[in-house]
Amino acid sequence: MQGKAAAPAAGTVLNALATHRGSAFAIDEYTTATVDLFTDEEIDDEEDAIVGEIEGAPDADTRLIETCVEYVLDAHGDPEVTGAVVQTESDVPMASGLKSSSAAANATVMATLDALDKIDRMTREDMARLGVMAARDVGVTATGAFDDASASMLGGVTVTDNDGDEVLAREEVDWDVLVYTPPEQAFSADADVRRCEYIAPMAHLVEDLALDGRYERAMTVNGLAFCAALQFDTEPLVEAMRQVEGVSLSGTGPSYTAVGPRPALEQVQEYWRERDGRTWLTTTQTEGTHTL
Repeated sequence: MQGKAAAPAAGTVLNALATHRGSAFAIDEYTTATVDLFTDEEIDDEEDAIVGEIEGAPDADTRLIETCVEYVLDAHGDPEVTGAVVQTESDVPMASGLKSSSAAANATVMATLDALDKIDRMTREDMARLGVMAARDVGVTATGAFDDASASMLGGVTVTDNDGDEVLAREEVDWDVLVYTPPEQAFSADADVRRCEYIAPMAHLVEDLALDGRYERAMTVNGLAFCAALQFDTEPLVEAMRQVEGVSLSGTGPSYTAVGPRPALEQVQEYWRERDGRTWLTTTQTEGTHTL
């Protein structure tokens, strides 16, 4: 039995570290998960029951995707299914701030349900919640990242309460997006949460802007505030603000995302290309996570 699903990456409107309210938007870059399920007769007793593999990263931590498979099988598995192999591959570099963990969890949950032929057993929001539960349990997130998970699962832009794992608002948006990813990595679980909590008043302002549909202004305020709190360079933001209204640090960095008219983004791309790392143009995505 095999299932396969793809989940989009995402950019940040509001980082949830300060107030546990967050907002994110899906982008047209993907993490794909393939899940193969096995019975007792098909696996060796000495092998691990659930094995995860990440393409191009043989030493990477696979606990998140393995736990996602485990939780789906616990809730919806058939008694004869006793083992699984989950393999992920991604357009998005790990620890880049582009929600690769949330996308991997979403794709794995949906692919496992697809392998079981039980996609209709869970709502899409509950699939995202299950992935968030797995992320919390293995310690790859500070807030649960339901904002990131919901944007990736549902598509469009979402605003969420990460304490209750509830979607407060969702809107389908059609934006051009520019991404800049420096060469370094930044893991969400290592972020200085206390410094972020100091800027909670700014996060409340960003939340109000996002709930009012003023996403671009919300992004920029978020970017300036969280670059200061997390000690990232604000110069990419200032460069982008010469051309567009919406630009932010994505997640806990190190990537930055900007939204606006494509000609303006192409000019920002020329600025950002002077820096070490990678820049690319993409778009928002409204379909969310889907089977393949």
